[in-house]
Amino acid sequence: MAVAALGQLNFDEVPGGCRDFDTFEKLRLLGQGTYGEVSLAKEKRTGEIVALKKLKLGKENYEKEGFPITAIREIKILSKLRHENVIKLKEIVTSPVRIPGHDAGDICMVFEYMDHDLTGLVNRVRFSVPQVKCYMSQLLKGLHYCHANGVLHRDIKSSNLLINNEGSLKLGDFGLARKDYQNAKLTNQVVTHWYRPPELLLGATKYGPAVDMWSAGCIFAELLCHGRPIFDGKTEADVMKKIVEVCGVPDEVNWPGVSELPLYNTFLKAMKPQQRPLRPLSETFRHCDSHALELLEKLLTLDPSKRISAKDALDADYFWTDPLPCDPKSLPKYESSHELDIQKRKQQPLQDEENAAKRQKPVQYKQQHPRGIPTPSHQQSGQAEAREQPYRPSYRSQSPVAAWSRHRYESRPPRPPPRPSAGGRRCYQSDRSASGRDSNMRSRSRHLRY
Repeated sequence: MAVAALGQLNFDEVPGGCRDFDTFEKLRLLGQGTYGEVSLAKEKRTGEIVALKKLKLGKENYEKEGFPITAIREIKILSKLRHENVIKLKEIVTSPVRIPGHDAGDICMVFEYMDHDLTGLVNRVRFSVPQVKCYMSQLLKGLHYCHANGVLHRDIKSSNLLINNEGSLKLGDFGLARKDYQNAKLTNQVVTHWYRPPELLLGATKYGPAVDMWSAGCIFAELLCHGRPIFDGKTEADVMKKIVEVCGVPDEVNWPGVSELPLYNTFLKAMKPQQRPLRPLSETFRHCDSHALELLEKLLTLDPSKRISAKDALDADYFWTDPLPCDPKSLPKYESSHELDIQKRKQQPLQDEENAAKRQKPVQYKQQHPRGIPTPSHQQSGQAEAREQPYRPSYRSQSPVAAWSRHRYESRPPRPPPRPSAGGRRCYQSDRSASGRDSNMRSRSRHLRY
């Protein structure tokens, strides 16, 4: 059976269709998302390391809707894109019969393996200025190639930017990508919240490459902030609020036609136009040089028609002034790191605390019951059968006052024995006082007798 060469699909090379899952040995999980999970695998015959993206094919949805349209678009688009900054789809493998770990009909996309994603790397390494320029130039080159071929990525985020130990950055996860978008009515429920442009948050259904350029600006800001997202809101309203704080309130002056967007009244009608943003980019990134700040402002422009394109961004002064972007091959090699590894590393301290709390958990002593009341049956399992108890009326058959009195009587501690007297006689301070008290008692009893 023929083996697909690097960067080529094997649709025509393999007689009878795609190869089976048995061709690869699954090693470990790299990441998972809405549309599938990605695992590290090895080709059994050649030993080549690859990444397997298993598509989620729910039985109910699969029977009703058929093969996912997102997977069809991803396969169709990636089969035509060939660029050094776009991930390479090697082949498609299927599971015609049920095998361990896979169901019959499962489909996997085989990609070249990348050692890192930007999320896993930026949380561990502090990038230098030449390194930031190197990664940003590769990102813009990949976007320029996609836009020149009429493809919108629509899901640019740090976890979808893949990096290998050769220093190459490639665009991954084209599950939301779209081709031939010029005259189509598109959905605005694309792009992760933190990287979603304002036109999509306000409900636009006609848009273009500017949506990817806003996401690229968010990536650039994240690199300049050493891994901290700039618009990390929990909801769409929170993200829009943070955008307003940094870029100002959109109005007809800085963005003609914004008031006609469907959700403009929902998010922005109650906001008053202000002279300047509350947290402008010039203050947030005052540690950056003027060229970096200029490019960031052009990428994060509110009006999508005025937002800089990928081609023009590559010609920005930022990439042509010292220090220049470094050679990707000169970058240091790092230990493999992905978004899932970062999540596990963050959850490890919490897991250690839980384990320590379980080890220090106090011993649970057996609950003591009032005398005369038998132990509940669920506490007698595994023990000898309890001795028969004399019948006593239960607390439920008595009034609350009588039951409480009985409980206090039966649960009170035993009284201590009386103290023995010294020699059987009462002890007084002196014999004189004792004899005088005894004589008085005798005389009083005589008077009472008569």
